[in-house]
Amino acid sequence: MLKVNKKVISNLTKCYSIAQLHYQGKEHILVAAEKQDPCYLFDLDGNLEDTVWEGPGGVMSMAQVPGSDGVFLATHKFYSPNDSKEAKIVIVRPVEKGNWEVKTLVELPFVHRFDIVTRNGVNYLIACALKSGHEYKEDWSMPGKVYAAVLPEDLEGFDEDHQLELTVLKDQMLKNHGYYKVKKDGVDTCLISCDEGVFRFTPPEGPEGDWKIEELVSEAASDAVLVDLDGDGKEELALISPFHGEHIYIYRETEEGYQKVYSYDTAEFAHAIYGGSLLGRPAVIIGHRKGERNLLLFTWDQDKGDFRADVLDRDCGPANVLKYLRDGEEVLISTNREIDEVAMYTFEEE
Repeated sequence: MLKVNKKVISNLTKCYSIAQLHYQGKEHILVAAEKQDPCYLFDLDGNLEDTVWEGPGGVMSMAQVPGSDGVFLATHKFYSPNDSKEAKIVIVRPVEKGNWEVKTLVELPFVHRFDIVTRNGVNYLIACALKSGHEYKEDWSMPGKVYAAVLPEDLEGFDEDHQLELTVLKDQMLKNHGYYKVKKDGVDTCLISCDEGVFRFTPPEGPEGDWKIEELVSEAASDAVLVDLDGDGKEELALISPFHGEHIYIYRETEEGYQKVYSYDTAEFAHAIYGGSLLGRPAVIIGHRKGERNLLLFTWDQDKGDFRADVLDRDCGPANVLKYLRDGEEVLISTNREIDEVAMYTFEEE
């Protein structure tokens, strides 16, 4: 049995995005809001250290610039699928406490997820637009795209008038929502999920090379992650289906490709996702934002020879989760968007 300890560290309206940030020699946690609300900086114990900005919000993703002291990229002005024409990626640089400089890196309408991945010492920006445009509410007639660029080491020269040039890697990606970074053979790769399926994007060996794009499954997916849950040496593919869907599927890799072997079908508006380990056991954590609004744990039950689902927290409505180590202790931060609660969870074996 697992004992879950919960501590509420903040009440942030429509809290959404989470990221780790190495700053002034220490690890911190960034938490930002989906609507027009602040971004906060916490220490690993959940103490508020600074307000990074009061607005504009619309923050779907944040990622530290590798090797920097507290410099990170963030999306701004993605307020919803129907209100994100002005979305962009910004560079955020700490000047002093209470003063963080924010500059435009690139304006990219409907940019939802992005990340910085590294291969052979080169940093790449990969950015996913949920759609390419719309003419009215709930218009999905213009599918999304995935973009990339080499991220220069010096970001000082970028602003609204000098933006980073992006290249389209793949288009025709309807409801291009899901992103998760996974290592393969020591290389950063990107799992990107849309209505057409789940794709793995691998950065090139050098800046002049081409990205590799593989389709793993053609199941419509909102988010996905790869974890070897059953310990057989092959990673299972766990995914949420369809876009903001209620189904959680687990696929096994076979000689014929990935085969669906497990489903959990009552996670309405599933959204938050983590894949890795929990107390030494391979685990997938998924939170859903409607219905029972639970935070769920998926593991392999050796005795039953099947996957199992356990509830970590109820009626909390998680948007995103992030797990980290604090002096050897495993900590999970969840932005429980539906109740405006930033929660910190720790775990013990009972």
